[in-house]
Amino acid sequence: MTQITQAEIHSVTAQALRAHGAADWVADVVADAVTEAEATGNRICGLYYLESYCLQLRSGRVLGKVEPEVSRPRPGLVRVDGKLGFAQAAFLRGLNTAIEAARECGTAQLAVGHTHTCTSLGFFTGQIARAGMIGLGMTNASPIVAPPGGKTRVIGTNPIAFSVPDGKGGIAMQFDQSTTTVALGKITMAKAAGERIPEGWAVDAAGVPTTDPEAALGGSLVSMGGYKGWGFGLMAELLVAGLTGSVTSREVKPLKAPEGRPHDLGQLYLLMDPSTAPAFHETVAKVADAVGEDAGARMPGQGRVLSDPVSVDPVAWELALKLAG
Repeated sequence: MTQITQAEIHSVTAQALRAHGAADWVADVVADAVTEAEATGNRICGLYYLESYCLQLRSGRVLGKVEPEVSRPRPGLVRVDGKLGFAQAAFLRGLNTAIEAARECGTAQLAVGHTHTCTSLGFFTGQIARAGMIGLGMTNASPIVAPPGGKTRVIGTNPIAFSVPDGKGGIAMQFDQSTTTVALGKITMAKAAGERIPEGWAVDAAGVPTTDPEAALGGSLVSMGGYKGWGFGLMAELLVAGLTGSVTSREVKPLKAPEGRPHDLGQLYLLMDPSTAPAFHETVAKVADAVGEDAGARMPGQGRVLSDPVSVDPVAWELALKLAG
């Protein structure tokens, strides 16, 4: 692994995006997301995606210079039309309005529609929590999951993220997970590395469990907990596509394909103001103390520190430098 500072990752990523057609402010916010992903060890959502971003900027599959349109049709509803640009940029434009709506109403819905894939949802719900709000987010993706007992792929990995503020500008708890046993990126990375995958991650096209990543990509990922994870995945599908006016999973082509129709995906966020319940932070502390009674146990995301410098895949870094020119 190669040791690279966060500042270098951000600078090179932003330069690569600008070189392929992104506006300066758009390149900066997408670089924020890539840098955070790398610094937290989430390589699937970091530099691993940069080449795809750049190629899709060139092909027009993602639009790098659009200005998202923000509206507030109801007191507790904020809509953002991403205009087929980056999700990070659309979210940024709508966040302050959504926070204001949550403060006024107690709870607010931020519906971000018609964007490129958002990759790591925790990047977004984390911003909500650092602003003092409880954040719940979800999105959908290209179809790779069949119903339990079925073979036809209907939904994507459809992740859900949840972030809780600590009342001091930080995060007390955060999880960001797909509704499948494993994220799709781990399958594609295993295939690229020539490695097998653990049994229980996926089934092949005939619905038979497989440890072959290529067979898995031709089959279906397995929902976490079977019907339980499938239910959460469907919940995300209906809320995200239905409430943002964006596409269902079956309408999305492979996310990293350099050409094709824009993703046109949506993300749905719920912002909840903890000040509506004065004892909320006290409750969080009680639960965290109970979790911490066992050595080595902690709340998800508690005390997480972003690495700097960051251990970066040298192949991914060399490609990033090349993309940046």
